[in-house]
Amino acid sequence: MNAHVDIQNRNGLDLNQMSQTVAALKNDPSLAQFEFRASNQWINGGENQSTIRGFYGAGAEDESRHADFVFTNGEPPVLLGKNEGANPVEFLLHALAGCVTTTTVLHAAARGITVRKLSTRLSGNINLEGLLALNDEATVGYESIRILMDIEADCSDAELNELLSFAKDHSPVCNTVCRPVQVTLERV
Repeated sequence: MNAHVDIQNRNGLDLNQMSQTVAALKNDPSLAQFEFRASNQWINGGENQSTIRGFYGAGAEDESRHADFVFTNGEPPVLLGKNEGANPVEFLLHALAGCVTTTTVLHAAARGITVRKLSTRLSGNINLEGLLALNDEATVGYESIRILMDIEADCSDAELNELLSFAKDHSPVCNTVCRPVQVTLERV
């Protein structure tokens, strides 16, 4: 049997589906508008749980998820917790690592680059004087974040450096962290 397979795959991504998605977004830019949601419930002390399931995107409410994703936020004992889970600033590193990785792999595939290996390590520096309002000069939140990426791909070093710069600039989480973004906090 000599079956022809239409689906091309690079870096685990279906290139035909990718080109169809890009074409649909170019044809109807309103499909690019997404709303992601999370809800959170305080449990005790520094422990709380976030639940994520539904989102709106591509012109409709998504129905592909049949169960909630539940994430427990906690704090280490030195920050008055009991290690119930990673703390929120660690989850931010997780989100940043995941988004930069996915963005790199996606744009590599779009450029015809096969990624053979990709791993990252992240570290961030925080001065708790900002959180605790002990020093008006101290930054509240991360003062700096460093991403160390170990990547092997079938392209030149110059192409890889350009890809990584592009991925940093086009990663939604990285871009959100790197620029001011409007956040409102209101009572229900």
